[in-house]
Amino acid sequence: MITMIVGEGANFAAYAYAPAILVTPLGALSIIFSAVLAHFILDERLHIFGVVGCILCLVGSTTIVLHAPVEKKIESVKEVWSLATEPGFVIYTCAILILVLVLIFRYVPRYGQTHMVVYIGICSLMGSLTVMFVKAVGIALKLSFSGSNQFKYFETWFFTFFVILCCLVQLNYLNKALDTYNTAVVSPVYYVMFTSLTILASMIMFKDWDHQAASPILTELCGFVVIFCGTFLLHKTKDMGATPTVSSPVFLSSRLSSSREIEI
Repeated sequence: MITMIVGEGANFAAYAYAPAILVTPLGALSIIFSAVLAHFILDERLHIFGVVGCILCLVGSTTIVLHAPVEKKIESVKEVWSLATEPGFVIYTCAILILVLVLIFRYVPRYGQTHMVVYIGICSLMGSLTVMFVKAVGIALKLSFSGSNQFKYFETWFFTFFVILCCLVQLNYLNKALDTYNTAVVSPVYYVMFTSLTILASMIMFKDWDHQAASPILTELCGFVVIFCGTFLLHKTKDMGATPTVSSPVFLSSRLSSSREIEI
């Protein structure tokens, strides 16, 4: 629990120093460390597909790091507020909130137990806003620690309130998704939807790609796709090493038929 809290604190701090387009996809690195540590500590066999998945995540992460945009220097939380209140991001936020409310009140009661995308959609949509607000609070903390108190502005408390609200909604429906559906399917789908929407939100609010050429942007997107492939492969084949060898249905049916003939 202590190491998890330290890790989440470091992840929170990372948003104050690096673009969300860089930080969010790198969350896949935790999957690599989990798989490797589980192999040595929990005696969970890391088979060949697991190794390939780890390599893909590592290659994709390296690609994104090498081509990530430069973080825009922000001197005050009021600058973040100015970015958050621009028409583009206001429209995006309103659209997200409307979609989330429609999913919660109309689709969750009807399809929540049968369609995984309902729960994951709520988590991912709220998660994209959470990251933007977390980045704003992280910048406020960074500037406050450097001597410029940002908590005297109401904008900082506004962002803090919405971070707590978004996190509660996100965690609630993520737990429901994990309780209802297979983790091996939920994790990669949630990762892709959450990361995609976070990149979109960051692109709208912070305009991370405005000063980048098409080539590095495409390379970053390719790196994200590679990470997704590695994540999907790791989760989809994680129980392969622990599954005992079972005879195929063809051979099983022939053995049953032969035993019946002997009985007859």
